[in-house]
Amino acid sequence: MKASYFVIVLLLFSDVTLTSGFIDVVVGVTAYIYTLFKGDNLLPFDPARFEKDLNENLYGQHIVSKVVLKAVSSFMTDSNPNKPLVLSFHGTTGVGKNHVAKIIARNIYEKGDQSSHYITFISEHHFPHKDMVDMYSAQLKQWISGNVSSFPQSMFVFDEMDKMNPRLVETIKAFLDYTARVDGVSFRKAIFIFLSNAGGNVIANLALDFWREGKEREEIQMNSKGMETQIFQNIFNDKSSGFWHSSIIDHHLVDHFIPFLPLELKHVRQCVLAEMASLSITVDHDLAESVVREMPFFPPEVTIFSVKGCKSVRQKLLLYIG
Repeated sequence: MKASYFVIVLLLFSDVTLTSGFIDVVVGVTAYIYTLFKGDNLLPFDPARFEKDLNENLYGQHIVSKVVLKAVSSFMTDSNPNKPLVLSFHGTTGVGKNHVAKIIARNIYEKGDQSSHYITFISEHHFPHKDMVDMYSAQLKQWISGNVSSFPQSMFVFDEMDKMNPRLVETIKAFLDYTARVDGVSFRKAIFIFLSNAGGNVIANLALDFWREGKEREEIQMNSKGMETQIFQNIFNDKSSGFWHSSIIDHHLVDHFIPFLPLELKHVRQCVLAEMASLSITVDHDLAESVVREMPFFPPEVTIFSVKGCKSVRQKLLLYIG
């Protein structure tokens, strides 16, 4: 490791001492350096493998599978992209936003979402205090610049974007533009993914409209009833959203606003069966049905869409087998 980069790592972690203990910093630095020495490389990108992974491990999100496959594959096979890849995932809780980010990571990095190049920020965890926004902004710039200068194909996932301070959202903007370099560092090979519940009601209402019209959920497409436009207009004009009047949207720096549809009973059942497999439990369809029936659905009078998606499926399952 270059001595100069080692100094950057120490500086980055030293800032954390303002909100974390010294031991946490030492452990973090040690783990980070160990990972660098051990090796943490890119996988040869294989679009066919990526498509297979999405098809086998993502349930009920045909729009997501189609758009993410094309967007990520095109970006990863472009030797000279003109800007970073910027994806914004929208939908209610438990519909697979984090899950898809991890699927992308495991098709890019040898260590998947455990890679040191896969960096996740959670708004209320990493940036909890409104009166510390200036410090958070400086830290965020350091983290993004430091990681990309060391590894250009870094991937940044920002969870709870709807809860992020708009000033921090604007901090990210500088790294997303059609600019070859920022302070001497090129960000054109990096990936930025925003996860948000914002726009989830727009998506859920559209899905309900299709159901009321007697149409199949699978008939919903990216451009159905102007859904993508509805999403970015909704988050841009929502004063409680981190994207409120954001220049990231105003300057069209998000490549795709991707809707995650609410899940139906059959999709939740698939999640339960997948959890059984991950826990090495013999497949039991009756048990899966019992777990599914424990989940809340909407509209209240009809069991159509899961309120929580597949969130808490594992916990419900463990109640039956514990």
